[in-house]
Amino acid sequence: MSQVNGTLLEPINRRAIPSSAIETFWAAPDGHKIRRIDWAVEHPQRGSILFFPGRGDNYEKYLEALEQWHREGWRVTAADWRGQAGSGRLGNDAVTGHVDDFDLWVEDLAALWKEWKAQVAGPHVLAAHSMGGHLVLRALAERRIDPDAMVLSAPMLGFAGALPPAVGHAAAKLMCAIGDPKRQAWKWSEKPGVVPAGRQALLTHDDDRYQDELWWREERPELVMGPGSWGWVERAYSSMRTLFDGDKLEQVQTPVFIVATSNDKLVGIKAIDEAARRLPNSEILRFGKEAHHEVLREVDAVRSRAMNAINDFLDRMAPRQ
Repeated sequence: MSQVNGTLLEPINRRAIPSSAIETFWAAPDGHKIRRIDWAVEHPQRGSILFFPGRGDNYEKYLEALEQWHREGWRVTAADWRGQAGSGRLGNDAVTGHVDDFDLWVEDLAALWKEWKAQVAGPHVLAAHSMGGHLVLRALAERRIDPDAMVLSAPMLGFAGALPPAVGHAAAKLMCAIGDPKRQAWKWSEKPGVVPAGRQALLTHDDDRYQDELWWREERPELVMGPGSWGWVERAYSSMRTLFDGDKLEQVQTPVFIVATSNDKLVGIKAIDEAARRLPNSEILRFGKEAHHEVLREVDAVRSRAMNAINDFLDRMAPRQ
């Protein structure tokens, strides 16, 4: 059991929605319903955290981290991205992840941020994983949001591998031109919706936490999502390349904390390191072979180090008001 302010707390059940959390839907400006979850505050308020998961993700995967922040006194909210998890689909089927343009997600984020910030006490913190990390950093660089601090877990600022972004982008444009942009960009498994062998090796060393995700997919089939579309790949390249253009990153004054690993097989550590160098007020905690992509869902030794570092950052950069 863990303790907060000397109080012994029950272990966190990663396979149950906490009793203090409420699941609802938020209506985007165009009426699209986006799923969210909010924790009521039962102890002295620390501030408020808004969290977004990655591509094909759902907030159920991060219940452990979200509940930990709640127990530390934060007022916590998490939401899906439009078109995945319990917030509908934008492609031709229920498995492929597609979006016509990342601008749509930035617009949703900006609208939710404005409404959420007006309703909850500060300091206001924005946290996100992978694709979510890219989108929140882009929205920050474009001055669509104004958090007091930001936390990024393995942000998708570039794809892993040696392929130059310009080359990868050109290839994705070609694939969109010669076929339906909504078709799958990579093979997932022989059976749609079935998790492929070897997937865990991309995400986490922790067997139990990996199984949590599979459990939630069985419990809530609407969470299942597989490959991204070629349209998603092309728009991802475009959005990531745009973020590094000019001096957008150099103009960001918000404190940004990044957790990443050089062992990541999904997002590129080189791009993350470049962003960390260019952001004027950033810190980075860099893991190696001990961590895969989902650092906040890693084995205890890794995730505890990451969560402790995040908490220390927030204590310094977003102190109690």
